Amino acid sequence: MDNFQKPPPLEIKCTSTDCDNDLHCFKQLKKMTPEQRGKCRACSADLVDWKRLHRRDRGDAAHTFGALQREMIRHHFFHRPVDEHAVRHAQRKGRVALKESVRDRLNKYLAVAEPPRDGRQTPLQGNAIYYAQHATATCCRTCLEYWHDIPKGRRLTTEEFDYCATLVDLFLDLKLPNLADQPTKVSRRQGLPPEPEALSP
Repeated sequence: MDNFQKPPPLEIKCTSTDCDNDLHCFKQLKKMTPEQRGKCRACSADLVDWKRLHRRDRGDAAHTFGALQREMIRHHFFHRPVDEHAVRHAQRKGRVALKESVRDRLNKYLAVAEPPRDGRQTPLQGNAIYYAQHATATCCRTCLEYWHDIPKGRRLTTEEFDYCATLVDLFLDLKLPNLADQPTKVSRRQGLPPEPEALSP
């Protein structure tokens, strides 16, 4: 069997920007004034309709996905190819079981009031769900709060949980359009790497 080719390391951080190419960072700083909040922390570009986004309308997901891609880290995960290990993992599970895993993971690492290692609980590769969480800002409670207006320190409501799961599901449908509903037999590659580290908050 061929040896597993580990993907190149991630070259950007949650706070990275490339404003000249319309890729920003909207993560808030404590020192920001009310007028600065919601704007790019590097260039102050005011590009996101936060009121519309914070309605959390699942029927408006196309707009939400467009807004998310204004942020450099989200854009990266929307456009980065899913690594081979993650694709094979998804194929072995099938779409139905993969989406069941979405709910299990969100329930354990996002929905609780104080998730373990919050801000570092979502690895960067190895599972298509990780890509989906980073892309849709459902990776940690900090991203969830500023993008989707869901405050920290309490458990997600059923409606909030379903909204997050829907965004992840839609991303998986977008990135893995040919994934079969049921498991597919796929050989395992040699030399699979250990689960990678998550992004620093």
